[in-house]
Amino acid sequence: MRCPFCGNTDTQVKDSRPAEDHAAIRRRRFCPACGGRFTTYERVQLRDLVVIKSNGKREPFDRDKLARSIRIALQKRPIEPERIDQMISGIVRRLESLGETDIPSKTIGEIVMETLARIDTVAYVRFASVYKNFQAADDFEEFVSELRPPVVEE
Repeated sequence: MRCPFCGNTDTQVKDSRPAEDHAAIRRRRFCPACGGRFTTYERVQLRDLVVIKSNGKREPFDRDKLARSIRIALQKRPIEPERIDQMISGIVRRLESLGETDIPSKTIGEIVMETLARIDTVAYVRFASVYKNFQAADDFEEFVSELRPPVVEE
């Protein structure tokens, strides 16, 4: 593993332990050249996924990009980091198990929204506001009104 600080390729593993509910291995590493310490994660990857954007552009699937967008939606929400990591791993496993290597970005967005809706409605609305590209307050109002159960008058 190359040191992110000095580029040395001879780094040492100091500690390894299971992470993300045993779906990954967390390794603490040390660089003897510069003394730098850093962490790496090792995960099983079933297949190389390619995201097909709405404009037709293709790009490799980036787990970190998915994680960033989910963490932004869940920012300042009462969800434990371990739960977020489990959710991200679950979404990636679900994408890999679709049987396709080319996945439309719309499919990824729908899966993320479905998962967030079960965990935290505020995060769901935050993610949806970006995913569905809300332009005005009316867009929020319409979306949130669909979340509320209908009022039954007696």
